[in-house]
Amino acid sequence: MAMGPEAMNPGQSREVVIGLDNGGTAINATVLDSGGRFLVDRLVEAPSRVAEGPEVAIEALAEAFAGVLGLTGISRDSVRAVGLDTPGPASADGVISSRGAVNFADPAWRGFDVRSALEARLGLPVIYNNDANAASLYAHHVHFGPNAAHRSSVSLIVGTGLGGGVIEDGRVVRGAAGMAGEFGHIRIPMDGLLAEGQPTPTCNCGLAADGESVASLTGIAKNLLPYWLTRFPGHELHLVGPAQQAAPLVRGYANAGDPMALEIFRQQAIALGRLFTVAANLTDPDAYFLGGGVVEAVPSFRDWFLGTVREHTDLRSEQLPLVTFALVPDLDMAGARGAAIAGGDALGWAPPALPGR
Repeated sequence: MAMGPEAMNPGQSREVVIGLDNGGTAINATVLDSGGRFLVDRLVEAPSRVAEGPEVAIEALAEAFAGVLGLTGISRDSVRAVGLDTPGPASADGVISSRGAVNFADPAWRGFDVRSALEARLGLPVIYNNDANAASLYAHHVHFGPNAAHRSSVSLIVGTGLGGGVIEDGRVVRGAAGMAGEFGHIRIPMDGLLAEGQPTPTCNCGLAADGESVASLTGIAKNLLPYWLTRFPGHELHLVGPAQQAAPLVRGYANAGDPMALEIFRQQAIALGRLFTVAANLTDPDAYFLGGGVVEAVPSFRDWFLGTVREHTDLRSEQLPLVTFALVPDLDMAGARGAAIAGGDALGWAPPALPGR
């Protein structure tokens, strides 16, 4: 745990923002002070309890808030705001979609105003982002450091679904309804991506051939793995059970160089490259960041995957020397830290003191 001397002084008056990343199983929490320093340097987790419904989950967030404050020795009176993120889709004001959010299965979450509920519970301003936007914001600030306010980036976060984030001049582009950066639901060409006889993938949102239908754990379970198992009839994953159970194991096989698993991730990488190509023509960003489970892998696979994504990102000759492809850093902590950065920005604080690269 990294704390400055002020954080250990009960009488100190340092102003802070609490960052809370609320996921399907865990809440990750952090503390950012007004000088741009994170006062915890490791993962601080607590159960999210979202499966028990919004009322229980709001109390879990309040407990995580108190817990991370206790770890740093900061008094509650020093907290000026809370940065919160959850899985999307949700509005810019933190109202969960009427169809529900990724990993928030309880029907009571549909249309629930999570931002206002936490604000009322804590009596503090709450600044909301979806989880992909928060992680994207953190990646942007880590990469560009003092130049973050003068740069742009696009991030794709591969998980159960496919999240995305667009950062311009160091700030999240949210859009009118908070749905900007939803790259997972952009349709992409399937020519050269699908194998012979492979059915067109479909997404849980109802679209066919969108990014998430390929580049997500759901896409593996629903579309990619069932097809590739027919091409590899002797594969061990036939013995595991339904594709829904076998899908989470595919990454481990890819790490070991398994041919079938590499075919699946090659298709995912092509899809991600085509989505980055959309971004290249839409916002022309300085950097392209990739995050999610696919980057939590052995270096050989991770480097191959990122290289394949870049290979399939169609950039103009003028763009090539100006852009960077990189991984979202500190992935487990990125959401909470990005949420805290957004909270500090809403208060008018200077950007965090990150060194850049």
